[in-house]
Amino acid sequence: MSPLDPGAATIPTVDELAQELLLIQQSGPRKVAIIGTRNLPLTHQQLVEMLSYALVLSGNQVVTSGGANGTNMAVIRGAQRANPDRLSIILPQTINQQPGEVQDLLIGIKNIVEYPERRTMTLADASRICNHEIIDRCQQIICFLYHTSHTLLESVNYAKEHRKIVTSFYLD
Repeated sequence: MSPLDPGAATIPTVDELAQELLLIQQSGPRKVAIIGTRNLPLTHQQLVEMLSYALVLSGNQVVTSGGANGTNMAVIRGAQRANPDRLSIILPQTINQQPGEVQDLLIGIKNIVEYPERRTMTLADASRICNHEIIDRCQQIICFLYHTSHTLLESVNYAKEHRKIVTSFYLD
């Protein structure tokens, strides 16, 4: 890519690098957001579930959203197995708008935020707002996405703009 290419990577400033280094060096538990696609193959779901489980076991708070089979359900299953009190779920809309299997998975989880006022929004619009809220509450973001996942790509850019530690796993 040429420097004039708007898609070219920008070189971080010294202040940005210092802030990222400080975040990485901070010891102790963190709030880690894990978001991603609903179209996650079973083997990847198992890896995400193990990642979520390990993050919670090591004392971190994990934040995710609801959704159908995919990233969010794997995060929820892993965190629940480790310690459901270290799991926070921010829904794009309401529990009743979640698929039945997600509703069943949410039973007994204390830290759930839902938004009835977003009930009439499209899921894409509600998800975009939800992802921003999740990102704002965390220090680190892990995202599982495809290069065609427009809402998630926008969320990754939002996280970078807000100087979060971002790890993106592209599945294509």
